[in-house]
Amino acid sequence: MREHSHRVFVACYLFLKRGSKVLLLRRYRTGYKDGFYTMVSGHIDEGETPITAMKREAKEEAGIEIRPDSLKVVHVEQRQSPDREYVDFYLTADKWTGEPRNMEPNKCDDMRWFDADDLPANTISYIPIVIKKIGEGELFSHYTEQRSPTRKAR
Repeated sequence: MREHSHRVFVACYLFLKRGSKVLLLRRYRTGYKDGFYTMVSGHIDEGETPITAMKREAKEEAGIEIRPDSLKVVHVEQRQSPDREYVDFYLTADKWTGEPRNMEPNKCDDMRWFDADDLPANTISYIPIVIKKIGEGELFSHYTEQRSPTRKAR
C-alpha cells in the first residue's frame, strides 16, 4: 500500500495564431523562467475546466474575450519538471474579441506575435516542441524538463 499520494498540477496554454504567427509573452518577475517567452497560460483552479480556465486567463493576461465554444483542445502534454509533474492542456481559438495586449506588466515585460517557425532563442524549452506537435496533429506527448538556470529579471 502506498503511503503518499501522487500530486499532479494542471495548467492550460493558449495557442493563439494569426496566420503563421503565434502570440507569446515574456515572463518577468514571476520567479519561474523569467526572461523567457511562453504562451498565455495559467494553472487550472479548483472547479474549472481547461475551457473555463483558458477563457479566464485570456482575459486576465491578454485582455481578450473568448467564447467557450471558440476554444478547442489541440494538445495535451504530461510534463515532468524538476520540482513537479504537470498535465498541460493547449487550447486554440478560431475567434476572439479585442486585440491582445499586456494586461499584467508586473509579470510580463513583452507580448507580441512571432513566426511559429522562428521563435526567439529564449523561449521556454517545451513551447517550440509543442507548437511543432500541434502542427503535426499530435494530440498527446510527454516531456521531461531539464533543470536550467533562469535569467534574472531586468
